[in-house]
Amino acid sequence: MSTSTNPDPHADAERRQAMLASQRNEARKSGYFPLGYKAGFSQWWASISPAMAEHRVLSFIPYLQKPPTHTQTGSAPVSAHQSTTSVDADSARASPPVRISSITDPYGPRSWHSNLIKLSGKDRALNEFSVERVGEEVEANLVMLHGYGAGLGFFYKNFEGLSRVKGWKLYALDMLGMGRSSRPPFKIHAKDHAGKISEAENWFIDALEEWRVLKKIDQFTLLGHSMGGYMAVAYALKYPGHLNKLILASPVGIPEDPFAMQAEMPDPEESTMANEFLQDQEDDIVNRDGNIKATGDNNNFLNARSKTDPQKSKTPAAPPRRPIPKWLSYLWDANISPFSIVRWAGPLGPRFVSGWTSRRFSHLPSEESQALHNYSYSLFRQRGSGEYALAYILAPGAFARSPLIRRIHGVGRQSIASPLQQQTQGATLASTKEHGIPIVMMYGDNDWMDIAGGYAAEQKLKEERQKVLKGASEEERKLENGRAKVLIISKAGHHVYLDGWEEFNEVMRKEMEETSRDLRRQRKLEG
Repeated sequence: MSTSTNPDPHADAERRQAMLASQRNEARKSGYFPLGYKAGFSQWWASISPAMAEHRVLSFIPYLQKPPTHTQTGSAPVSAHQSTTSVDADSARASPPVRISSITDPYGPRSWHSNLIKLSGKDRALNEFSVERVGEEVEANLVMLHGYGAGLGFFYKNFEGLSRVKGWKLYALDMLGMGRSSRPPFKIHAKDHAGKISEAENWFIDALEEWRVLKKIDQFTLLGHSMGGYMAVAYALKYPGHLNKLILASPVGIPEDPFAMQAEMPDPEESTMANEFLQDQEDDIVNRDGNIKATGDNNNFLNARSKTDPQKSKTPAAPPRRPIPKWLSYLWDANISPFSIVRWAGPLGPRFVSGWTSRRFSHLPSEESQALHNYSYSLFRQRGSGEYALAYILAPGAFARSPLIRRIHGVGRQSIASPLQQQTQGATLASTKEHGIPIVMMYGDNDWMDIAGGYAAEQKLKEERQKVLKGASEEERKLENGRAKVLIISKAGHHVYLDGWEEFNEVMRKEMEETSRDLRRQRKLEG
C-alpha cells in the first residue's frame, strides 16, 4: 500500500480559505460535472481499488499516516460478471495492527486495526476499522455506522479525536452490501407492505447483531449517520438491552409523510432530497463573500424557518415542499440506484461522481477532497447490493415508509429476555424491561434533513419517560436512564461529522465521558 504525508492539522486558515474559494470557482466554471472527460477516462482506466482508496483516505488520520488495510475485500475493481464483492479469506491478505507510541502520538499509545468479520451464510462479511488505547482496560465501546452508499472512511476526521477518551474502543463498520463489506444479492421475499420494510431493515441490523455476538460485546454506544441513524433506531427496537446510548447524526426517516406511508410505490411531487446532490457544501456554510452564514438556509424537508433558532425550529410553518426532479422520482420508483448509473456510465462514471463530490467536499483541502472523490467512485462502481434496500425503506424524497416518529418512543423501553429464557421457556417467564437509554440527535445548522422532526422525536421521548415514571417504583426510578436532546452543529450541513468535525468531535467526547459516568453509576446501583 502506498502512503502519504499526513497533513498538518493546524494549517494556516487564510491559505486554506483562499484554496477553497479557488476550488469553488473552478467547479462553477466547469459546469455541473467539473471533472473533464480526459481526466474521467484516466480515472476509470486506472481503476483504483476500494482497498487502496480507503487506505488513502485513512492516511489523513493525524499521527497514523500508515493505516492498516486488509485486502480480503475490495483489492480490485469488481468484474462486470460478478454479482458480489469477492471475499478472500487468505490470511496473507489480512492486515496486522498498527501501534503508534506516545512518542509520536501525544494522545497515545493507540493500536489501529483493519479486519474483515465473516458472518454466517454465503457472501456475508463486514469490513471493520477499529482503534483502542494501549494499556487501558476497555470500559465502553463506540460503534459507528455510515450513511447510504458511503463507507467507514468518511469518518476519517473523527477516529483520532474520539479515541482520545480514556477507556473507550472505537469500531467503524461498513454496512452489509456497502463500502468494503461483502455484497450478497439483495432480495425481498415479503409480499405485504410492512413485511417488505421489516425485511429490508433486518438485512442490515441482523448483520450488526451477529457482528456484536462474534465480537463478544455486551453493550455499546451506537452512532449512526443518515440511513445509518435510521438503522440504529431499528436495531435498538429489535435487539434491546445492548445499547447504553444512541447517537443519531442527521438521521433520515423521522418525520412522517402520508404518501410514503399509504402508497405501495408513492410518488410525492415535492421534496428537497435533491439538495444532497445539488448543493455546494462550501456555499452551504459560507457566503459568497467568504463570511460564515448567520442563519439557516431553509433546506430542510418542510422548508422550516432558520434552524439556528431552536424555538422557531420547534414550531415550523408548513409551506409546500420543493419539487423533486421527475427523473429522480422515476429512478427511485424503479429501484434504480444512483450507483447503477455510475456503473452503466463506464468511462463517464468518474465525471458523474464529480458532480456530487466537488460540491459535497468543496470545503476540504484539495488533497483530502480528491482522496474522498476517488474513494466514493471506487465504492459507487462496485456491484449493487445493500443500495437496493433504499426503495423499500424510503419513498421518493427520503420520507420513511415506516416513520421513526411513530416508533422512536419505544427505544430503551423494550422487554429483555435472558439467554436462559430465550433457550427454554422465555415466552412464559417474566422478562426484564429496559429503563431507558439516552438519545442524542445532532443536525447541522444548514442541514437539509428535517430538524423539526428531531424536536418532535425529543418531545415524544420525554413524554414516554414521564408516562413510565408515573407508575414506577422507587427502585425503577433510580434505574431510569431515559433522556433525549437535540444538538445543532454550527457551520455544518447534512454530513455533520465531516462539515463541522471539530465541534462534532468535542460534542461526542462529552457524550462519551457522560456515558462513562453513567456506566459507573449503574454498576454501583446494581452491585
